[in-house]
Amino acid sequence: MRLQKYLAACGVASRRASEGLIAQGRVTVDGRVVTEMGAQVEPRQDVRLDGRRLEMETEKRYILYHKPAGEVTTLNDPQGRPTVADRFRDFPVRLYPVGRLDYDSEGLLLLTNDGDLTQRLLHPSNEVDKTYLARVSRELTPQEAKQLERGVMVEGRRTAPARVKRLYACPMYSDLLVTIHEGRNRQVRKMMEQVGHEVVMLRRVRFGPIRLGSLKRGEWRELTSEELQALRGIQGKEG
Repeated sequence: MRLQKYLAACGVASRRASEGLIAQGRVTVDGRVVTEMGAQVEPRQDVRLDGRRLEMETEKRYILYHKPAGEVTTLNDPQGRPTVADRFRDFPVRLYPVGRLDYDSEGLLLLTNDGDLTQRLLHPSNEVDKTYLARVSRELTPQEAKQLERGVMVEGRRTAPARVKRLYACPMYSDLLVTIHEGRNRQVRKMMEQVGHEVVMLRRVRFGPIRLGSLKRGEWRELTSEELQALRGIQGKEG
């Protein structure tokens, strides 16, 4: 088994994120630092991350969490801010977020120790839709909505086509549903800036087939078997 796949099977992170850990020299196999991506390992070998021995996890868990604004979607934060991981310190398996939501945003966040599923959901080729409820400053006109749908230039690259539905618009603010499949950093906020609007509130309400529903801020629940089956139905590529 390739080392990055083994790390994912241990619930460390997705395969792609595991490759970063290997490249940083944080992984040892039988006491030797390994930085080659193609390295093969056996489950009986002593594989460690930052000195902590890893074991393949047989129990996979899948969590839907309503992340509140003011939490960082990382395992540790150098600035000492609250993290998503803090919410699940006592969970029986170590969970990792599927993608991220920025510090100022709230809403649907999936967490799991299933590295293969995480890789599939995040692989750009799968174009998994993510829908956000956004409140923006001032009235977003139909022309601006069409501009966003066609794509706008963000940091030198045009965004992929989006879907924008105006729920309410007045001179003071607009409420929108924005659906994208890219995962660039703070993408919705930057898209709105390009058409002259500031995001006042941003909440992710759907990730692929999974919906936030009535889950309140800070609450979480395990995915149902039907939801999990729907996620697994997303055809994906290996990292």
